[in-house]
Amino acid sequence: MDIFGIPIQAMMGQLLIGLINGSFYALLSLGLAVIFGLLNIINFAHGAQYMLGAFGAYLLLNKLGLGYWWSLLLVPVIVGATGVVIERTMLQRLYKLDHLYGLLLTFGLALIIQGLFRNEYGSTGLPYAIPEQLSGGRNLGFMFLPNYRAWVIVASAVVCVGTWFVIERTRLGGYLRAATENPQLVQAFGINVPRMITLTYGFGVALAALAGVMAAPIYQVSPQMGADLIIVVFAVVVIGGMGSIMGAIVTGFGLGLIEGLTKVFYPEASTTVIFIIMTIVLLIRPAGLFGTQK
Repeated sequence: MDIFGIPIQAMMGQLLIGLINGSFYALLSLGLAVIFGLLNIINFAHGAQYMLGAFGAYLLLNKLGLGYWWSLLLVPVIVGATGVVIERTMLQRLYKLDHLYGLLLTFGLALIIQGLFRNEYGSTGLPYAIPEQLSGGRNLGFMFLPNYRAWVIVASAVVCVGTWFVIERTRLGGYLRAATENPQLVQAFGINVPRMITLTYGFGVALAALAGVMAAPIYQVSPQMGADLIIVVFAVVVIGGMGSIMGAIVTGFGLGLIEGLTKVFYPEASTTVIFIIMTIVLLIRPAGLFGTQK
């Protein structure tokens, strides 16, 4: 069976790839949106922290013998803790300054982290095996669905929706949002705003590390894996609206699917379609699809 002259197996295969990419776009842009929306920091180190997540899983397996499931639990906590240190020692000095200072600092951190890992492990990618429990796949008739890729899509969606719910629908999320607008008032209610800000940055970094762990069995673990992805993720955040949680989620998954369809019908534009969409959105709606003009 063909659709517009394209075999349905080929189309569904590319849509699956697009959905996988969209899962990582959504997770990473969600972390960026949390950090920017609540801290007003443009975290250019996000790609390097995603790479740290993948390398964390690789090192836990090869140095300590801890497999994928342990990595899912431990690596986001460990990398998130490094984010806490970065926020406490560096970023908190920049909150009253222009966004450019935070961007330059995190960009410099990204270069340092990537350089250290490239010097130690080289630029060649390192393999990370799919966990045995998620190996194999299912034949759906019109396509073959690998179990691990299905797991990544479902897990990413659950994490994204859960994060949105906590920030937008719970008292904790209300405190976080209030702290960005009027920290003195929130502090008057006995809430430790600096600690809340620190933990928020750590959580955003942990989301990047979680994405890195899930990406390790699909893409090779490489010092450059974050650098290759972060520009696209920033475009996703801009399209969705800087700081918009729902915008990051919907735009991440949606642009992944659009990218997959573009590879089917016009492969030459697949690497630029997201930036074309970003240009059009900024011309029509500068604040992004889900953003609000300040």
